[in-house]
Amino acid sequence: MLTFFVALTQQMALSHLSIKPGDCIKVKGKIEPDAKSFALNLGRDGSDLILHFNARFESLGDVRTIVCNSKVKREWGSEVRESIFPFEQGEQTKLCVHFNAEEVTVKMDEGHEIKFPNRLGLETAEYFAVEGDISVRSVKFD
Repeated sequence: MLTFFVALTQQMALSHLSIKPGDCIKVKGKIEPDAKSFALNLGRDGSDLILHFNARFESLGDVRTIVCNSKVKREWGSEVRESIFPFEQGEQTKLCVHFNAEEVTVKMDEGHEIKFPNRLGLETAEYFAVEGDISVRSVKFD
């Protein structure tokens, strides 16, 4: 188990990881009071992502919407929009991200979860990043 404790906004990127199917990445943070959006990225690197999870309070034409996508060789796939939105500006949040060969699951507050297909078919993730309007308190790899 690896745990990081940080207090920063805007961006945190970890690379050279060895995240296996079934491992859980737990993120605890506080959403900024004037947050527009925040994102979690999981993949091989910043150019190849199994998951781009983007919670949008009011950003890029979306309001209180979660947009999920994947990226292959810097090219975005087709977006999937979710109406579940358990986040509040200025509040604490906890997320758990895990994947297998078929899909990625993001567990959120209030028992909500989103499943997104593992379009890249990756069996190991080496990159994890958090960006946007969230102050990360801790990242724990179980």
